[in-house]
Amino acid sequence: MRHSEYRALFAAVSVVALLSSGSVFAQTPADTRIGAEVRGRLEEGDARTRGGDAYRYDDYRVQLRAGQRLQVEMRSSDFDAYLEIYAEGRTSGDSLASDDDGAGSGANARLRFTPESDGVYIVRARPFSGLETGAYTLALSERVAPRQPRPGRISVGGNVSGRLTSGDAEDEDGNNFDAFAFRAGAGERVAVLLESDDFDPLVRIGRVVNGSFVQAAENDDGAGKGLNSYLVFTAPQAGEYVIQAASLGGGAEGDYRLSLEQGPPAPEARSIAIGDEVDGRLDEDSARSDAGAPADLYRFTGRAGQRVAISLTADDFDSYLELFDANHNSLATDDDGGGELNARLTFVLPDDGDYLIEARGFSDATGSYDLKLEEVAPPPPPTALSFGQTVQGDLKEGGATDEAGRLFDGYAFTGTEGQRVQAVMRSGDFDALLQVGKAGEEFEELASDDDGLRQGTDARLTFTLPEDGDYVLRALPYSSSGKGLYSLEFADRGPEPGPGSLLIGSIARGSLTEADAMNDEGVSFDAYTFKAKADEKLRFIMISPAFDAFVEVGEDKDGDFRSLAEDDDSLSDTHARLDWTAPRDGAYVVRARSFAPGSTGDYVLTVERQP
Repeated sequence: MRHSEYRALFAAVSVVALLSSGSVFAQTPADTRIGAEVRGRLEEGDARTRGGDAYRYDDYRVQLRAGQRLQVEMRSSDFDAYLEIYAEGRTSGDSLASDDDGAGSGANARLRFTPESDGVYIVRARPFSGLETGAYTLALSERVAPRQPRPGRISVGGNVSGRLTSGDAEDEDGNNFDAFAFRAGAGERVAVLLESDDFDPLVRIGRVVNGSFVQAAENDDGAGKGLNSYLVFTAPQAGEYVIQAASLGGGAEGDYRLSLEQGPPAPEARSIAIGDEVDGRLDEDSARSDAGAPADLYRFTGRAGQRVAISLTADDFDSYLELFDANHNSLATDDDGGGELNARLTFVLPDDGDYLIEARGFSDATGSYDLKLEEVAPPPPPTALSFGQTVQGDLKEGGATDEAGRLFDGYAFTGTEGQRVQAVMRSGDFDALLQVGKAGEEFEELASDDDGLRQGTDARLTFTLPEDGDYVLRALPYSSSGKGLYSLEFADRGPEPGPGSLLIGSIARGSLTEADAMNDEGVSFDAYTFKAKADEKLRFIMISPAFDAFVEVGEDKDGDFRSLAEDDDSLSDTHARLDWTAPRDGAYVVRARSFAPGSTGDYVLTVERQP
């Protein structure tokens, strides 16, 4: 069929609402367990990511206990092995841990991971880069907790010389270290300097509790010390502490020098009361923080359960805040929570008594700053929100604020597993942001959207509920300075319908709408199933006068869409043509979609055998 004939088809275009569920480029993970050994193969047709750094992958699902020490080894003679681990349901973000060449031989990977909580985790087996294919083996095991070595002794004013080797004790990540013990009184400050000409030093201080090392502080590159480590440490209580001398990347060997000195005086704590705002200045004569940077210290008195917000703003440097209890145990830190390199942290005080605020720059910085300490009320109960409702709201001073200091309104709704909900937030006063989370005492974000409406700075969040229950929708500005009027529309999009069918040699006329299913990138699509024989050569052509057409072919694996091939502009600048050969007999899915989110309109899709 000629291009002109395709254009003529639009005269009688009808809406086709044929959609499929599942996440784009996702894969249903295979169940595995600790002690299992897997022989796998990455091949054409496997799940893959998109973009310039696309890669193929296999996912494996494993149940872990809090504190369980997982080790995964991946070996391949066909490609450079790479391992990642994710929390189940969160494989689209940053991994919890990863490894490239940790197995220490060739390009094989060894990942070590200890979860903080019970749960299901996803082990991803993939090449380091590209769409390489080939065989691999995967072995999961549980590491025995490392036995803490008997540390050497060092006293304040002393120094030792040593050598880091592969035969030394190993930490939780399998990196070698030497250990030295010293005693300190409550509030005593010590300074540790670790120097080496052979490797990049890393120094840690902690205590051995029930046979395990519990870290309290660490330093890589001390201020003004080059690659050498310099750590000032304030002992929160009297007792024995352990210094670990290690290398930054692990696996390095070489000589080192370790010295322990009396630490510099702590910054003198100035008094500040809740509700105060003070002007300060950091300069070369300022006291030094434990990290060696100019810092000011403030002391205030609070009560158990009190919710305080601390803000540090500066024009001259990147602000950094740290909150301590009276014994100098770190309770919370923040770098850019206030937006635009300003710091802000919100914290609920655990006990009655005194607390310390350290105000400094993110690095060795000087300049003027403004520090504000205030009590903030807990968030009010969210307002009930019904499907189909439109709300007019106003974010203004005195309203509820989140941990980043942004005003917000909360709305409560109840939904069911698999239900698609959609919220649209518009404002002429600020850049709109939407968040959705499970209902509870503490808000934990499940999904968010900033500019999904693709109309300036308005937001559109479409989310499929993971389970039956109560949820909270938050309407807020993107920055902490935002405030003003907004409108919020809330709709039930229902469950995602299954795909329609498409015969080879036929034509589908459809229309993408805002109510269609969306992939992980927020792109609407229609989906059609078709059957093909192994090695059957097919051609898919998609034309649209309304948007940049994009066509992709894949398989539906237990509700997850696995992409096999795709095309954007092979027919013309905005029309797609995909020539594809079926790898095996079976049923396949073709998705008709746009290249970018927010695009809607009519299209024509044809599938025919290649000439």
